[in-house]
Amino acid sequence: MTENRSDQIARGRPGEDPGPAPAPPDLRRIGAHPDFWYPVALSRSVRKEGVAAAVFAGERIALYRAQSGAVHALEDRCAHRQVPLSMGVVDGETLRCCYHAWAYRGDGRISQIPYLAKGDARPPRGVRAYPVREAYGLVFVFPGDPEKAAATPLPDVPAFASPRYRTMTFSRTVRCHYSFLHENLLDMNHQFLHRGVVGKLQPQLLGYESGPASVEARYLFTHTGGRRNRSASLLAAEGLGGQPSSDVMTIRTEYPYQTLDLVPEKADHPALRLWAVYVPEDAEQRVCHAYGLLMIEKPRIPAALSVAWPFIRHFTERVFAEDRMAVEAEQRAWDEQGEDRNHEVFSLILDVRDVLRANGVPL
Repeated sequence: MTENRSDQIARGRPGEDPGPAPAPPDLRRIGAHPDFWYPVALSRSVRKEGVAAAVFAGERIALYRAQSGAVHALEDRCAHRQVPLSMGVVDGETLRCCYHAWAYRGDGRISQIPYLAKGDARPPRGVRAYPVREAYGLVFVFPGDPEKAAATPLPDVPAFASPRYRTMTFSRTVRCHYSFLHENLLDMNHQFLHRGVVGKLQPQLLGYESGPASVEARYLFTHTGGRRNRSASLLAAEGLGGQPSSDVMTIRTEYPYQTLDLVPEKADHPALRLWAVYVPEDAEQRVCHAYGLLMIEKPRIPAALSVAWPFIRHFTERVFAEDRMAVEAEQRAWDEQGEDRNHEVFSLILDVRDVLRANGVPL
């Protein structure tokens, strides 16, 4: 484990009084760093020869799938009259503005202006194109320095392709700064919020480790009473018989992504694995889009999971709705107070805040 906070503050020249530590910047004024791959749409929402509107931190993006099947991402404006290109139509490998039919290639360059005549004014070169890739059923864009895109790996989600798991995809808008969601998932002391769904759960922090860009925590979960949703038992791999177990949950923020693995008692691999990221939508980054891939282990009887699938979906949506209620309430308090007045006492959350500050960019 890394050195604790008091050690960090106390460091300095021998005999020198370091004085009070300066207040850290307000985390809710720190933006997501753009030099990473962020999903901005589900792959299925960008149909062949179709167009879809997306956004990252106030930057409007037009996604289109060319006749070849390749997806392209362009700045969502025509260089001519600024009409959104997401209103346009696909013509082979190009995207035509719906207004005057100016055609754009996937690199953002203008390939044709239908009525351009000799002697007309020199047209603009085009609009910004974003590096774009598809993986895990999602469309990722690289909103930062395009020169860094090729050397920056996509997030690694190995369980997605594993025959051992079946994946449930989530895509929801949440009206809060992305940092509230990082804190929510890492701080499992909030299980009282979910008491009507999961019963009485006793989380015990087994330990955690922090690094420059990551925080990882391990909890032991014990069900101590109360009515537990049947889907919660299935996700904990208690089986159809519902035998109680103690589960070890490992949660990791690896900037800017989060993962969660749940390993039931006496198991040697996770019964479920979650990958999540929170993509800011507006320029002030007070609204974000949560994308999640929940990979659930298939039981010995495959049909059992198919039968349970809609119930598991309903259960996870209920839990997420309660989390969203809480984090949106936190954001409203910040908006009303104009600053972060949180009095956090959990060192794990203080550390993840440091990670998010250090790796983000000031708004």
